[in-house]
Amino acid sequence: MDPVRNPYAPGAGQRPPELAGREREVQQFEVVLERVARGRPERSMVLTGLRGVGKTVMLNTFRSLAIQRMWGTGKIEARPDQSIRRPVAAALHMALRELAPRHRAPERIEHVLGVLKAFAQAAPESAGKGGKGGPRWQPGIEAPAVRGRADSGDLEIDLVELFVDASSIATDLGVGVAVFIDEMQDVPPDDISALCTACHELSQVGGPLIVVGAGLPHLPAVLSASKSYSERLFRYTRIDRLARSAADHALTAPALLENVGFEPDALQALYDASDGYPYFVQAYGKVTWDLALHSPITAEDVKVAAPEAEEELAVGFFGSRFERATPAERDYMRAMAALGDDPVATTEVAASLGRRPSSLSPARDSLIKKGLIYSAERGQIAFTVPHFGDFLRRRPE
Repeated sequence: MDPVRNPYAPGAGQRPPELAGREREVQQFEVVLERVARGRPERSMVLTGLRGVGKTVMLNTFRSLAIQRMWGTGKIEARPDQSIRRPVAAALHMALRELAPRHRAPERIEHVLGVLKAFAQAAPESAGKGGKGGPRWQPGIEAPAVRGRADSGDLEIDLVELFVDASSIATDLGVGVAVFIDEMQDVPPDDISALCTACHELSQVGGPLIVVGAGLPHLPAVLSASKSYSERLFRYTRIDRLARSAADHALTAPALLENVGFEPDALQALYDASDGYPYFVQAYGKVTWDLALHSPITAEDVKVAAPEAEEELAVGFFGSRFERATPAERDYMRAMAALGDDPVATTEVAASLGRRPSSLSPARDSLIKKGLIYSAERGQIAFTVPHFGDFLRRRPE
């Protein structure tokens, strides 16, 4: 098989050649776009799921749908050690640049850009050597900063004012603004509270601006801990592994364009290996294509390719994450893996290590911050990466 013609794409956030099994989510978002543009009440959206299920792909797909409808859009990736003030300012700057050429009142655009500049510059200055403040961040906006609007330094107040002003530009054009936030569970607690407040205020005034977030399965709990009304503020959508028919379609549809087919047993073997997780579907599909001799691809081709695919996953997908952990954190994860693949109680992990649960809290909390495990529910933890437990059980200590 010609590797140059290989259609499969196992990349981080990279759209697969066939976005299979996500039709319902796409239709839901199209309804949200249409309702918001028409001034109908609608909630912002949150996508949750494990690593490798395609959350970032869906986020990018949603953004493309918004752009097609002439919305203003911007995207950020949250980091636990960074306030969202500057990233959100950059995202909204991008959104306003998309809307500005179609707006008939340049002075309105300039005013909102001035508010945006003031918002960005209200960020606390970073401390330099000797405790002195660093240079003020310049967002690349030529309009003069508008004082007294979105520049109080209180992110909750400033976000509300900025979102209201930015959404007013979209209202003038009969469209909306969408801010996409990847790794949303990493937004600092005070910032997530401010974000919820801003979304709540906008929903009450009917402003056509929505936030679309993506994060790990515990993201709803993070939002709920911030604001009790977050359960009603967002439309939650869980992104999970693909059903057998969708996984088959993800493999066969792009192959058909290259006049390549699969025998039924080969598709079954690929589903058994990938377990329906989109990243794994692409990873096993790619290696199987490269090693197959001819079409149709057979179960024997999958059997030959599986060890190489697993080795690539062990180095890249699993290994890179494992290497980020300290020795104490690795011991903790190995103990989790030994207890099985389902969420496990923290007390069970402590018992298996012969330790008190409180003494393991630093390792557990650090693993959560690194995005390697998450709190499935109170007192329980699970891996954020599918099949990670199996990887650890197979890995020599």
